[in-house]
Amino acid sequence: MAGRVAGGATVAFRPSGSSMVPLIRSRQQVVVAPVDPTKLQVGDIVLARVAGTFYLHLVSSVDLARKRVQISNNRGRVNGWTSHERVVGICIAVDGVPRSGVEGKTLTADSKDSC
Repeated sequence: MAGRVAGGATVAFRPSGSSMVPLIRSRQQVVVAPVDPTKLQVGDIVLARVAGTFYLHLVSSVDLARKRVQISNNRGRVNGWTSHERVVGICIAVDGVPRSGVEGKTLTADSKDSC
């Protein structure tokens, strides 16, 4: 999934696990779109690589000066900091319900090419 999103595709899939409950429950369908990481805010749900593993987790802190974000689950566990280059997508919907606050943060294939 991460490769497809990094390539500019918006994808729907059903992640498993309980670390994001109640925001995302195991096997709920999520839709993830390419993202402009410079526009991320605390509380956004992103698909990001941290220490070699991809997570669909929360942005818990933003460091614009260093071009990085901190990724955490919804139970208080911090996965760590990751660079903007390793944030490939933002969750735009869960089980068909659009997530608020994602407007203007997604990239289209055209806008991604111009970055």
